[in-house]
Amino acid sequence: MTTLDKAAPIAAATTKPADRPVRRELGVANVFSHGFLLVWAVLTVLPLLWMFVSSFKSNGEILADPWGLPETLHWDNWVRAWTDAHIGRYFLNSLVVVAGSVSLTMVMGATAAYVFARYEFRGRQFVYYLFVGGLMFPVFLALVPLFFVVRNAGLFGTWTGLILVYAAYSLPFTVFFLTAFFRTLPTSVAEAALVDGCGHFRLFFRVMLPMARPGLISVAIFNFLTHWNQFLLPQVLMQGDESKWVLAQGLFALSVSQGYAGDYARLFAGLSIAVLPVLAVYVAFQRQVQSGLTAGQLK
Repeated sequence: MTTLDKAAPIAAATTKPADRPVRRELGVANVFSHGFLLVWAVLTVLPLLWMFVSSFKSNGEILADPWGLPETLHWDNWVRAWTDAHIGRYFLNSLVVVAGSVSLTMVMGATAAYVFARYEFRGRQFVYYLFVGGLMFPVFLALVPLFFVVRNAGLFGTWTGLILVYAAYSLPFTVFFLTAFFRTLPTSVAEAALVDGCGHFRLFFRVMLPMARPGLISVAIFNFLTHWNQFLLPQVLMQGDESKWVLAQGLFALSVSQGYAGDYARLFAGLSIAVLPVLAVYVAFQRQVQSGLTAGQLK
């Protein structure tokens, strides 16, 4: 037996025991992480399933057997919620407001973030930190001055005022996220476009924005979810004309108007209608969200 043959079993004996504790620790960590994710998934999915199932039950079935399945599917609950409770009108109002606010936020946030990431000028860091500083202030701290500013501007109770406020509160996160994303894009592509005669305006819209598509989609989805689920700002800034209310206000009015009537089936149907766009957006763009969040690490 040669010296190498004698050394091989010794090396194997010395390396295997050292690897076992590491593997055991990784296995325990995986068990705890997967268990935590499983519990989190159950706590998230079960209330949604219960809400959807209850929206097809009668009020008697909800009170008598809240965890059971409906004997027959009561589609009239959704019809009554859409028409009688005016959820359909509030739904369309929310689509208009959210579409306008997300579009305005993405245009302003992308242009500002691109300038902060790609251009050097005096006071750049100061202005950037002014934008990012908006992340430190919760919405409810500025409700009183915001109320007077919107009212004095003549935008109280209008969709325009609500869109501008939504965009203003979403800009800090949008600028912060997209600035970091634009910095990860290759500089050589921009330099080549400039050499070929592309101006700064065309460079941004024809070259840099298509390259930043994963980040733009991710931020747009986050802004959509935030604006769609916003409750406090519409309650303060959209008082008065009920025909201009958004979905959050309509659902709140529906829950309050129940009183002793107890039309829970219609309420669950209205909540299901409000949740459907959020689920649809997540299912349709979940791959884009994941690629946008990890693109900066892969480049």
